[in-house]
Amino acid sequence: MSEDTGAAPPPRANPDLFGHEAAEAALRRLFAAGRLPHALLLSGPRGIGKATLGFRLARYVLAGGAGDASSAGLFSETNDAGLAIPRDSGTFRRVASGGHADLLTVERAYDPRRRRLRGEIVVDDAREIAQFLRLTPAEGGWRVVVVDGADEMNRNAANAFLKILEEPPLRALLLLVAHSPGKLLPTIRSRCRRLALAPLAPDIVTRLLARYRPDLPEAETAALTALSAGSIGRALDLAAAGGVELYDAMLALLAREEGIDPARLHGFADRLARADAADAYRAVEELLARLLARLAVGAARAVTEPAPGRDSIAIHRLGGRASPARWAELRDEIGQSFTRTDDLNLDKKQTILSAFFAIDAATR
Repeated sequence: MSEDTGAAPPPRANPDLFGHEAAEAALRRLFAAGRLPHALLLSGPRGIGKATLGFRLARYVLAGGAGDASSAGLFSETNDAGLAIPRDSGTFRRVASGGHADLLTVERAYDPRRRRLRGEIVVDDAREIAQFLRLTPAEGGWRVVVVDGADEMNRNAANAFLKILEEPPLRALLLLVAHSPGKLLPTIRSRCRRLALAPLAPDIVTRLLARYRPDLPEAETAALTALSAGSIGRALDLAAAGGVELYDAMLALLAREEGIDPARLHGFADRLARADAADAYRAVEELLARLLARLAVGAARAVTEPAPGRDSIAIHRLGGRASPARWAELRDEIGQSFTRTDDLNLDKKQTILSAFFAIDAATR
């Protein structure tokens, strides 16, 4: 197990997995018994380790189970229940570098016209899977496909992928990682064994933050753990974007009894709309969704005293000023507004202004 500090490695190169030991053990048992399904759907919130588990299983299968791990010796990193193989093995290194001939990774590709990642996985990406699976395994074993963000396939890509699922080749494993599995075609979901992963426990998020961001003050680490909702990926993204300070600024904007100060809100929106503030803008989008979900829950519980927490006073004060249904509707409406802004390249500042004024209006 690695205890090195530094940036979190990408899933394909991450040697560690925390919080999903039961799922890992179940997959190992299925492989050992020869009952591993041809298609697995790994679902759960973003940033909790689904892709890390997917690549961990891919490495284990490509290594033939204990395979090339068996030569690692008495002090190998493998264990009797998990899927780890040694980091110095050929399989681990080739998967980490993207150079394993029997592994194909499909994800959103770069759009040179917009100079950013595409918003979806397109049909050409799905057709590449079919071409890959027609090849003879280069190393004589399994072929593995990891679709990271399977719920991001557009309709044409999903239909092309469904044809592959209907007639899967022998000794081929299709691993679908999905943050919102409900967006997948029902026919795709029905042809996969689903493995739903739960958010990470707070102590695991705190531990991983201490590993990857040892520079953070203890109070900020604690705040990020609370804001992460069990996602180390979200916690690290928020840390990079100054998420704690952004959330405090949001709460301050909404805390005034007399309503939002338009001048302060315009200044906040100007800051987020800058070309170099994409991470902060995205962080505020996520934090708004979290805040509105908390307001809906707070309104439903109708508690008389604020609960402990950074945003407890704001939740207590604002939550009861609208119904739970209205807060939930507002969360959906604001989420759709951010999506439209992305899809149509609309004015980010106006999106921020509209969101906060809508929340303010709901409390009147």
